[in-house]
Amino acid sequence: MSWRDNLPKVRGKLLRDEPLAPFTWFRVGGPADLLFLPQDEDDLADFLRGLDAGVPVTVLGVGSNTLVRDGGVEGVVIRLAGRAFGRIEPRGDNRIYAGAAALDALVAREAAKAGIAGLEFYRGVPGSIGGAAMMNAGCYGAETKDVLVEAYAVTRAGERKTFSNAEMGFSYRKSTKAAEGGLIFTGALFEGKPDDPTAVEARMAEITARRETTQPIREKTGGSTFKNPPGHSSWKLVDEAGWRGKPFGGAMFSPLHSNFLINTGEATAADLEGLGEAVRADVKAKTGIELEWEIKRIGRP
Repeated sequence: MSWRDNLPKVRGKLLRDEPLAPFTWFRVGGPADLLFLPQDEDDLADFLRGLDAGVPVTVLGVGSNTLVRDGGVEGVVIRLAGRAFGRIEPRGDNRIYAGAAALDALVAREAAKAGIAGLEFYRGVPGSIGGAAMMNAGCYGAETKDVLVEAYAVTRAGERKTFSNAEMGFSYRKSTKAAEGGLIFTGALFEGKPDDPTAVEARMAEITARRETTQPIREKTGGSTFKNPPGHSSWKLVDEAGWRGKPFGGAMFSPLHSNFLINTGEATAADLEGLGEAVRADVKAKTGIELEWEIKRIGRP
């Protein structure tokens, strides 16, 4: 008997062999053995408690910086979505709660409406709050660590946990707590500073305008492909190695921003990852600098 024949009862949806490409911004990748869309946090915790401990569990957010390989993903893929995981609530004292599925840009907008400054940078971060907590997402000089009060998660065993900012162990594009594995972040509490909503909105408009002129935001992309090595800019290393706008199957590094990997139309996941690895090898051969993937790559080749 397969583990898929002995699943816990859920109130959400369980989808077998579900294609994952539609859930990612790259629009590539194979199916999940099982895709679980929990109805709420209780549903998620109950499912994890009842699931065979040997079954791999992978979390997929809005897929903005995730590359699903062509062979699909083994085990259970959990995607948090809907009202239960997407709510955003001002809590007073310049604090605002956001569920893991809440889009970063929407959190910035709601904070502005509430007269909370400091979260404007989220207007320029593609993705959702769960991913932001996982990787200390940020842009234009600000990061999640600057505004997060605490993060909420469910463990692989179905236990609820709360982590303070200090416990998250944030550094550049990393959380040591998240890196330990076994956690599914369900929401976070943030704190900013009081400001006039009009002034906050104006700063967000500047970020939006800057993104639209410097990043290929309307392409099938995954945001920044590589982390910036200490003292260097990844886009400049990719550009100087000659890879800006150079086709590789159906993949390419954007002519507009050379750290943005794009699916030009019919790319496979293998095209995209293969191009990234070719660029990493070329940059290392020419400069001695090893680029590190910022995009999360999951699944079977």
